Amino acid sequence: MEPSASGLAARGDLRSALPFLPVVLRGGALFWPPAAQESLRALALGPDVSRVASGDVLADALTDLRLALAMPALSPRAADGLALFFDDLLSRAQARGWFAEVVPNLARLLLRLPALLEDHYAKADDGASGLRILASQDAGIVLLSQELVAALLTCALFCLFPTDGRAEASLPTINFDGLFAALIHNARQSQEQKVRCLVHYFERVTDSTPTGFVSFERKVLPRRAVSVGVSYPDVDAWMKSSAPLCQFRVFSSGFIEDEEQEALEVDFANRFLGGGALFRGCVQEEIRFMINPELIVGMLFMASMEDNEAIEIVGAERFSQYMGYGSSFRFVGDYLDSKPIDSMGRRRTRIVAIDALDCPTRLHYESSGLLREVNKALCGFLDQSKLQLYVKLFQDSNNKDNCPSISSDEYIGVSTGNWGCGAFGGNPEIKSMIQWIAASQANKLCAYFLQVKSVYCAGTPAFC
Repeated sequence: MEPSASGLAARGDLRSALPFLPVVLRGGALFWPPAAQESLRALALGPDVSRVASGDVLADALTDLRLALAMPALSPRAADGLALFFDDLLSRAQARGWFAEVVPNLARLLLRLPALLEDHYAKADDGASGLRILASQDAGIVLLSQELVAALLTCALFCLFPTDGRAEASLPTINFDGLFAALIHNARQSQEQKVRCLVHYFERVTDSTPTGFVSFERKVLPRRAVSVGVSYPDVDAWMKSSAPLCQFRVFSSGFIEDEEQEALEVDFANRFLGGGALFRGCVQEEIRFMINPELIVGMLFMASMEDNEAIEIVGAERFSQYMGYGSSFRFVGDYLDSKPIDSMGRRRTRIVAIDALDCPTRLHYESSGLLREVNKALCGFLDQSKLQLYVKLFQDSNNKDNCPSISSDEYIGVSTGNWGCGAFGGNPEIKSMIQWIAASQANKLCAYFLQVKSVYCAGTPAFC
């Protein structure tokens, strides 16, 4: 289904996203600016035509592309990082393959970006799932094909996303220039290994285009009471809760991303989605974004989270195996994701980003801090769509014995661990109790993994 000329121009979702995209809307259709399209066509013809056969020349080509988009030249440090990685750190054989095959294929993918976006908006006909900026308190979902995700990530790799207005919109950095710049004068090999994960992703998607979908949802617990659903509970509401504590299992081994059952896998997030993934960060959130690079696309349009918000991403495919953590992080090879596919074409991998208090000190032990943390976890764990149906059917019941039974195929778990207890300095005992309480209120089973990587909770919400 092709969008009408007037239809694209009239779409609120596209108008929201367009200032942050490198394409232009003209005559009711999306285009690359002519000079940028010419540069991409040259790249698509391979190094014999484009002369892009090294990191040094690639940096020059990306600067030309940016200038064609009325953006400043690539920073010298980012250019040096590109040259360092592709000319010195990558093996000669892999570098030859990168410039001979991968870069031309990525350029061809970018040439298709306008068509991919038009197709996306045509299929998101009601506007409810179209690509748009999801600002603070703007609960909603964006559903993207993995092919469009790959094209958008290529824009980030080539540093083509406009940066004007992103800070004012509370949007995180999305271009990869900071990632490459951080390679310079950096003794930690983990930065190089992060780039290796991303290079592997681009090698995979140019070899075989993925055909599924990924959804990105901003979840909000409304500050004010709502007629249907759950609003932000106050201390009194928690004191009066009759929800029984759920089963809580603790494991000394196992990792979040290795969870075999479908679960809400907790991303120990920064309030800006992705945290330091595209800079020097290399802890739980950043590692997850490297092995599941499709998560990075959420950084394009998801504004920073407030205390009553969480972000849930469903369908992000895992591409890399790794070992280590922090400075010891290493890319160790390919990963074939065998997670089943749901009815929307998404892999049954659910990742929920919740940001803990940063360096809470005494606030950890005060009611305001405890309330903030338990409601943050609750926001991430709840499924408001199911809860609305539940409340509608059982709003007159105050007896928890009348709560609906949940069949085993409806169990969606929560996989978490010592949330906010690393760089953010949280107390593991308090954070485990907070997550146990939130999971119980959301009517979920709970298992807690003591290693850096994982907890599991299953069920559907029940505020009885």
